[in-house]
Amino acid sequence: MPEATMPVLTAAQTVALLPFGPLCATLADTARDYAAGRITAPERQVLPLPQDGVLLSMPATASDIAIHKLVNVCPTNGGRGLPTIHGVVSLFDAVTGAPLMVLDGPTVTGRRTAAVTLLAIGKLAPAPLTHVALIGAGKQSSSHVEALAALHPGIRVDVHTRSLDTATAFVRAHADSGLDLRPASGPIDPAAQVVVALTTSRSPVYDEAPRPDRLLIGVGAFKAEMAEFGPVPVLGSDLFVDDPAGGRHEAGDLIQAGADWATVRSLADALDGPLTPGRARLFKSVGCAAWDLAAARCALSVRG
Repeated sequence: MPEATMPVLTAAQTVALLPFGPLCATLADTARDYAAGRITAPERQVLPLPQDGVLLSMPATASDIAIHKLVNVCPTNGGRGLPTIHGVVSLFDAVTGAPLMVLDGPTVTGRRTAAVTLLAIGKLAPAPLTHVALIGAGKQSSSHVEALAALHPGIRVDVHTRSLDTATAFVRAHADSGLDLRPASGPIDPAAQVVVALTTSRSPVYDEAPRPDRLLIGVGAFKAEMAEFGPVPVLGSDLFVDDPAGGRHEAGDLIQAGADWATVRSLADALDGPLTPGRARLFKSVGCAAWDLAAARCALSVRG
């Protein structure tokens, strides 16, 4: 009998199995499973690669499936004309261990991360949502534009970069997104209800006083030495981290500001817990393999 083999999906095929509506719903259910201890997802193992690159190993198991995401992040690839991230997410049946499929790793990362942002916006941001500011113009910004267009079509989205030319080029490349995209450089428009930071900065790109009518979401910084938000908004806001266990080592914004981890709440808390009215809120997304497992569940469900 021939050994089972996994179909290996392209980036486009992976996108087709991860529509943002079903993906957000699956992520919400999976976040509750993770908080209840029904998913095992150890902290990611990080191995060094040359020129500040890293190999990330992220397994997760549940009663239905098991996954292993293996990705390489190589910051110097831009100069080579190559994507920064390469990798795969392998899916297995949890009972038999049989291989099921292989998804494109960067696509899973981009879409499940943007979906986590959408969940945070849905629960923590002022409603109705009309105006978002993105800081950064990389791959994650593209994924967030796609996510916002899927669930909040037509809203205004300002794209901030240090160079207005870079922001303009990004907006031009996403002209058919269905959003009111506007290039920007400099201070955030006071009317922006949500600010999403999507950079790998080692120093804060935003340090304004916290506002109850503005949700801050940090996505890009994923190491203790990185920080997109300064201590002023961090220490003056109610804090949420998608995965507090990983955040203690990776949420540089909170680590550098000296946040009190006893007060930091999880994604599941944001979804179901009581919120303090009239308080500014900051949500930090560091990612974990449980969210990749959620994407795998969504892919299997959509594929049928």
